[in-house]
Amino acid sequence: METTENNATPVVSVGDWVITLLIRAIPLVNIIMLFVWAFGSGNNPNKANWAKAVLIWIAISIVLGIIVMVVFGAAILGFMDGRPDFIDAPSY
Repeated sequence: METTENNATPVVSVGDWVITLLIRAIPLVNIIMLFVWAFGSGNNPNKANWAKAVLIWIAISIVLGIIVMVVFGAAILGFMDGRPDFIDAPSY
C-alpha cells in the first residue's frame, strides 16, 4: 500500500467532488460519465478507481434485480395459474 508521502497524484478537491456528484444525479449522463471517468485518459486515478467501483456496484445491482424479478415473476405467474377461473364457471 502506498503512503501519502510517495503518492504524486493530486488530491481531488471538494469542488470537483460536488460537480462529480451533480453529474451523477443526471439520468443517462451519469452512466456515460462514469465510463469516461473510469476508462478515459488523463483522469485522476482516485476518481477513475471510484468510477470503476460504482460501475461494478451498478452491474451487481442489475444482476440482483434481474434475479429478484425472475423469482417473483415466476411466483406471481404460478399464483395466477392456480387461481380459480370465475369467468367460465356455470351460474346457478
